[in-house]
Amino acid sequence: MPEPDEGARLRALDQRLQELRRNEEGPPRGQASHRQAELGWRMVIELVSGLLVGFAIGYGLDSLFGTLPVLMVIFTLLGFAAGVRVMLRSAAEFQARAAREGGETKDEG
Repeated sequence: MPEPDEGARLRALDQRLQELRRNEEGPPRGQASHRQAELGWRMVIELVSGLLVGFAIGYGLDSLFGTLPVLMVIFTLLGFAAGVRVMLRSAAEFQARAAREGGETKDEG
């Protein structure tokens, strides 16, 4: 039979091993896929909103000045360019966050 303090030592060792295993596993796979889906939807929304805002401004100005469809086309293209720019900024932000999180777990191990 193990001595009482030997049993406590074994439980403490088991607890430390479980903590180390949890730290090595990282976030569950489901969370990572949710983040990627969130990023994908965010990028789509940013692009579409840029297009819609550009279209609305162009259409409004065209209606005001009677130059239909010149300004609408120009502002729709500007809205597209702004949407792509914001999408690229979001992608860079996501990569920086992933690099930070990846670097932290590598340093701990």
